[in-house]
Amino acid sequence: MEDKKEKEIENKVQSVSPEEHFEYTTKRELKRTMTFVLVVSIVFSTLLGGLLGYIASSSFVNNNSSGKTLSSITENVPSVNQQSAVISAVKKTNPAVVSIIASQYVSNNNSFNNIFNFLNNGGSNSSGGSNSSGGSLQEVAAGSGFIITSDGYILTNKHVVASKTYSYTVIMNNGVNYKATVVARDPTNDLAVVKINATNLPTLTLGNSSNLQLGSDVIAIGNALGQYQNTVDTGVISGLGRTVQAQNPETGAVENLTGMIQTDAEINPGNSGGPLLNLEGQVIGINTAIAQSAQGIGFAIPINQAKADVSSILKNNGKIIKPELGVTYEMVTPGIQKSKNLPYSYGAIIVKSGSNSGVLSNTPASRAGLKTGDVILEVNGVKVNNMNPLSYLIGEQQINSTITLKVYTKNKNVKNFSVTLNKVFS
Repeated sequence: MEDKKEKEIENKVQSVSPEEHFEYTTKRELKRTMTFVLVVSIVFSTLLGGLLGYIASSSFVNNNSSGKTLSSITENVPSVNQQSAVISAVKKTNPAVVSIIASQYVSNNNSFNNIFNFLNNGGSNSSGGSNSSGGSLQEVAAGSGFIITSDGYILTNKHVVASKTYSYTVIMNNGVNYKATVVARDPTNDLAVVKINATNLPTLTLGNSSNLQLGSDVIAIGNALGQYQNTVDTGVISGLGRTVQAQNPETGAVENLTGMIQTDAEINPGNSGGPLLNLEGQVIGINTAIAQSAQGIGFAIPINQAKADVSSILKNNGKIIKPELGVTYEMVTPGIQKSKNLPYSYGAIIVKSGSNSGVLSNTPASRAGLKTGDVILEVNGVKVNNMNPLSYLIGEQQINSTITLKVYTKNKNVKNFSVTLNKVFS
C-alpha cells in the first residue's frame, strides 16, 4: 500500500518541472534524515541516563558499605569535633566538681517548711541524725562547688554557704561524703571557700575570663535542682559585662553583681557555685544566678574576679583579705544616665543602700571626700564599665596602695581624688 502510494507520487513528479522535482526530493530526504537523527538521539539518551544512574547508585552503595548514610555525608564536621571536645572536657573535670548540702537540726514537732523540698524526691531530705533535744538533721539547701587545691579547698558561691548556723557536707563525684568547714566568705562578691579534710584530690584549672568572646561554647556542671549530681549542660556565651541584682538569703540585702557572664547553658537551682568551663576544661566562671522570669538566661561570675580570693586564701591561712574603698554603688545604665541627666554613659554612681548613705564611715572613700551621687569614672586611668566594674578594679589593687579616681561629682565637676585603700577581712 505504501509502495503504491509512493509510485503514484513519483508519476505525478514526472509531470512537473525539474525544479519542482528537485524541491520535492530534497524535502523527502530531509524528512528521512531528521527521523533517523531523532531515533539515534533517543537511543543515546537512554543509554547515557542508564550509565549515569548506574555510576550514582554504585557510588551511594560504596558509601553505605563504608558505614556512611545520607545524614552522615552532609553532617557538619565541626559539630563532631565540638561534641568530642565536650566529652573530653567533661571526663577531665567531672571528678573535681562537688555537691554542697546545707543541713539544720529541726525539732521533730516543728512544721519546718523546707524551701528545697525537691530534695525529698530522692529520699535525701534527712540524714537520719538527731540531736539531744530530739530534733533531726534535715537538708535545707543544696548547691555546687569545685576543688581548687589537692588538699581540699573548694570554691563556691557565698549564698550557697551563707548561713553560719547550718552544717555543710561535700559530696564527691564518686559518692564519698566529707564534712565541710566554711573558711572564707568574700565581703564584696558572691564568692566563698570551704575546706574538707582530704588529700590528693582532683582539681580544676582556672582559665582567663578577660578574653572571652560572644558565641563561644561553654559547659556548665552542677548539682541540678539539688538532686541530680554533676549534671552537664552546654551552651554559648550570650553576653558579657552584665549587671545582676541578687538577694543575700542570709541578710536579705540586695547585692549588685557586676561584670557577669551571660549564658544559655542551663543553670538550674542547685547549680550555683559550679564551674562554667570552656572546651579545654578550664574554669572561666562560677555559675551564680538565673533570670527567674525567662528560660535560657543564666549568669556566672568571671573567674578572674575570684583569682584574688584564691590567692589571698593560699597566702593568708584561708582568709580573704582585700582592698576596700567603702562605697555602695550602681553601674551607670542608659536609664540612670537619662534620669540623672549625666554626660557620661559609663561609670559607677554612689547610691544609698538601706540605712547606708552610700559612703561608709571611716573608710578610704569617706576620708577622700567622696559623696553620694558622685560618679566614679576611672580607676588609675581605666574606665569603669560593665567589662571593668568598680569592685573588680579595686580588687586588683594592692592593700594600702594609693590610687587615683576620676570622678564626676554631684556638683557637675570632673575631679581627681587620691585614695589610699584599706584592707578588709572575710
